[in-house]
Amino acid sequence: MTTETLEFQAEARQLLQLMVHSIYSNKDVFLRELISNASDALDKRRLAGLTDERLRADDLHIDLAVDPDARTLTVRDNGIGMSRDEVVGLIGTIARSGTAETLRRLRESKEPAELIGQFGVGFYSTFMVADRVTLLTRKAGEPTGTRWESAGEGTYTVEEVADAPEGTAVTVHLRPEDGEDGLHDYTDLATVRRIVKRYSDFIAFPIRATAAAGAEEQVLNSMKALWARPRAEVAEEEYREFYRHIAHDWTDPLETISLRAEGTFEYEALLFIPARRPHDLFQRDGRHGVQLYVKRVFILEDSRELLPDHLRFVKGVVDAADLSLNISREILQQDRHIQLIRRRLAKKVMATIKELMTGDADKYRTFWREFGPAVKEGLLDPAEDRKAILDVASFASTAGEEPTSLADYLARMKDGQDKIYYMTGESRAQVENSPHLEAFRAQGYEVLLLTDPVDEIWVEGVPEYEGKEFSSVARGAVDLPADEVSEERTGSYAALLGWLGETLADVKDVRLTGRLTNSPACLVSDADGLTPTLEKMYRAMGQDVPTARRILELNPEHPLVGALRTAHEERADDPALVETAELLYGTALLAEGGDLADPARFAKLLADRLARTV
Repeated sequence: MTTETLEFQAEARQLLQLMVHSIYSNKDVFLRELISNASDALDKRRLAGLTDERLRADDLHIDLAVDPDARTLTVRDNGIGMSRDEVVGLIGTIARSGTAETLRRLRESKEPAELIGQFGVGFYSTFMVADRVTLLTRKAGEPTGTRWESAGEGTYTVEEVADAPEGTAVTVHLRPEDGEDGLHDYTDLATVRRIVKRYSDFIAFPIRATAAAGAEEQVLNSMKALWARPRAEVAEEEYREFYRHIAHDWTDPLETISLRAEGTFEYEALLFIPARRPHDLFQRDGRHGVQLYVKRVFILEDSRELLPDHLRFVKGVVDAADLSLNISREILQQDRHIQLIRRRLAKKVMATIKELMTGDADKYRTFWREFGPAVKEGLLDPAEDRKAILDVASFASTAGEEPTSLADYLARMKDGQDKIYYMTGESRAQVENSPHLEAFRAQGYEVLLLTDPVDEIWVEGVPEYEGKEFSSVARGAVDLPADEVSEERTGSYAALLGWLGETLADVKDVRLTGRLTNSPACLVSDADGLTPTLEKMYRAMGQDVPTARRILELNPEHPLVGALRTAHEERADDPALVETAELLYGTALLAEGGDLADPARFAKLLADRLARTV
């Protein structure tokens, strides 16, 4: 048979160089690509056999053969195969529109892998590990086959072969092992088994391997894609074992979610809600995301694009029938299919959490304890379904020790109440003991106690729930029935209020209030001002936030406030009154969660005052 030598298309030569030097970060993926191509060929033959009995094959499989002496690895299938024209058209050239422009962008980009287009030429990845690649193929139903061979340096040879078996065999003539360059010994059966287990375990066809002539054949993949089987046919222990395998978690999952989408765009998903949070849940560089498969071929370990970030704790697998992928199948393109999957999966996860909330209180409590703070991060993004998140959220409350849902809060609201009252802080103990809650407790109004750091932020951007406005008890004026102070009483305190406003430089204003029942004073922020905790968070993140001046509110019913008014009327120039004012402000600041500007001075004033009382 005559051998014909042909040249690669110009862009193909450039792509080969990029493939070897730039695109793939992990050389092991060449074997994944070859197995994926073989699986596609087997799928095509199976479909062709349904309409043409001559093409039917009963034992569709993939064979891997390693030869340490010759340093070769061969991937062989008995699939549909290729004709000579298909070999030249699919492998010898890259006849795709926009190729030259994409290559120009690749050369100019510092991140070439992110700009690869849809070439579908994973076959070229073999040149990362090979000195030479030989392909022998015969299309099912045709009398002769074709041998293609190249060293990846600009030319390739094509010749007709009379006795080629049906299907395709790719023989990779391997370069020497180089651990520093990530080039492993791919003639080692243990290495091959590891790669198959990682990337191709759920391929629907058996992947068989032999290490030498006469050696016993091994099947390397399980072929058990649990997500493709009806849930009724899968035992719970199988699901638990699969979860432990993909999540690297020794505990059982809290809940299992299966999903199948059919129609113009098909995919299957098997998701798990863990029973405990991973240690890196709140770390920026933590491992988050679900595994992505395409036609049971493993593509990506941690695909963050498939679920919103506030559901990053979910583990599992998404298997799509068709996706737009880059050449290395490692970076997803931003297309509408990804967004459709993302929305559907998020909706399904939120619905499952809702079912736990209404149907399994123990599981829900475990879930919210472990993952509630992460879920509430979704409230920071206006693009997310905030209503769905608030529906499944629960919060500590003055109504009791157990957390409450917003729906239950609304059901307990007093007649005429049109706001959902809340207070933020660093801990439940701090918030519960705050003077801001005194009048609310006295009048029987329930207040949500929000103590997660994310609570300080989301309440700024979420105005209401079911038509009821969120209202902080530590901001602005609170319109409780007993909150009003008569003009006559305000007038009798005018001199004291004015003097305190002049004496206390850190105070924006001083006024009487009806929100206090036991404490002499409290500090409140403006309706649109920052809370002390939020100020601390911004500073911890390196932001330069000016210290907000707050409003000092006095309880006219408290003996200290009344005595201070009398003392000011009798001896306004007494230096001891200034010290009393500082102590009054300092105690209110501490109760409000703020930091004293001069703790040492405050401690000295307090000690001196206590010494005079004993």
